[in-house]
Amino acid sequence: MPLFGAYFLYNYFMIIEDKIFKKHSADFNKLKRYGFIEKNKEFLIEKTFFNDEFRMVLKIDKNSKVQGKVFDVENNDEFLPLRIENNEGAYVAAVKEEYKKLLEDIKDKCFIKRYFIYPQSNRITNKIIEKYNSMPEFLWEKYDDTGIFRNKNTQKWYGIIMDVDRSKIQENKKGLIEVLNVKLEPNKIEKLLQENNFYKAYHMNKKYWLSVILDDSVEDDIIMNLIDESYILSNKGKRNGK
Repeated sequence: MPLFGAYFLYNYFMIIEDKIFKKHSADFNKLKRYGFIEKNKEFLIEKTFFNDEFRMVLKIDKNSKVQGKVFDVENNDEFLPLRIENNEGAYVAAVKEEYKKLLEDIKDKCFIKRYFIYPQSNRITNKIIEKYNSMPEFLWEKYDDTGIFRNKNTQKWYGIIMDVDRSKIQENKKGLIEVLNVKLEPNKIEKLLQENNFYKAYHMNKKYWLSVILDDSVEDDIIMNLIDESYILSNKGKRNGK
């Protein structure tokens, strides 16, 4: 069976892969050393596992998106029970566990940990770290995708990056996004809300906080200017400014 076939007609949610590789970026040189083959700007690998009863076919694109399928070697059918979250028997659970171990090995050897999911979120985070020496703090186990930036002088927040469904920010639109909340003067917020790409703060006091979607709709320099203003305000007022 050839490696590059019609395997990648993905009609299923890649739950396992998404969970394991979330907030990680591929090191493409390491992928090649691991055994991935580059073709059409994608990296692919095929491996058998579980006593060679199953075959994993994995694809990673240039954006580090990981997509995988598992096939029963004997009949060459995709092993769909692997995708069932509940009511799985011991055999399926064992196969899934071995598959996860394969994915974890690839993650550990070929991927780099990121703070957040999307490129602009990580760029902005790195700029904040460089300028203010503020590492994102992930304070809540239940909301481990929410990172806050704290003024070391006052312990007050001046930035929050979190993932939300786009519908929380933009009506009639859906899909996972990451937003930055910054604290600004009320008159500045009112002015920015008249422009495109600035929104009422999600999950914060809308009089004093503003949301920006980190999807490159607003340039990094503009966002950093807002963060600078928020940092200055974090030297004043009540703790956390909430």
